[in-house]
Amino acid sequence: MIDTIQQFSPVTQALFASLFTWGVTALGAGLVFFTRTVSPKLMDSMLGFAAGVMIAASFWSLLAPGIEMAEQMGHQPWLTAALGFMAGGVFMRIADRLLPHLHLGLAVEKSEGPKTHWRRSTLLVLAITLHNIPEGLAVGVAFGAVAAGLPSATIGGAIALAIGIGLQNFPEGAAVSLPLRREGMSRAKSFFMGQASGIVEPIAAVIGAVFVLRMQNILPYALCFAAGAMIFVVVEELIPESQRHEKNIDLVTLATMVGFTVMMILDVALG
Repeated sequence: MIDTIQQFSPVTQALFASLFTWGVTALGAGLVFFTRTVSPKLMDSMLGFAAGVMIAASFWSLLAPGIEMAEQMGHQPWLTAALGFMAGGVFMRIADRLLPHLHLGLAVEKSEGPKTHWRRSTLLVLAITLHNIPEGLAVGVAFGAVAAGLPSATIGGAIALAIGIGLQNFPEGAAVSLPLRREGMSRAKSFFMGQASGIVEPIAAVIGAVFVLRMQNILPYALCFAAGAMIFVVVEELIPESQRHEKNIDLVTLATMVGFTVMMILDVALG
């Protein structure tokens, strides 16, 4: 499979990989055709699993290769990692302030960003869409980094990252479509809104791949930037939403550890 993928350009590889992650989002949204609801325990566990995957991906697939790459390119590794990582978090914070959105389980009055009269469904989709941007960028940067020819960037590692992000996209798709269905929206429209939250990933992946291919000297910063943006999403959204029900916290914690372990195995085995 890897030999087949390597026949394509890094931008095309990133596009294919991000189409896969978008497809898994659509699969999660497709649960709406079979049920109106998922038990809070299961949904919280899936979100915890997603958080674990993203934490592991941020280190194993992005931050660690970025540090190694910085050293290979003659940079100060600690400084490159710190600047890139924090820049990713600051970028997501600014985006949070500029784009109206609503986190899962909250009343529309508690939407964040500029005040707006947009519908609750639109704000929910925007919240997931906003936080899918760093995931798409991460995939694009990972495949773009392979073209640099440095030992720390491998096609297997990029594929592992795409698989991991795809796995954690499943609960995100369901987390959008199912609440909309419970509020009375049709199955078809709920599914459409759920999968639409992932459409930004192929766009962001292509942008990320093109960017690093044209400016390879900033590759270590780009990898660390993507890691910082993903950790921001985990801490700001996934972990709080997975722990809304106190009685499920221990189960969610174990699910988070399982997600971390699965992503770690994928990256070590494929990377």
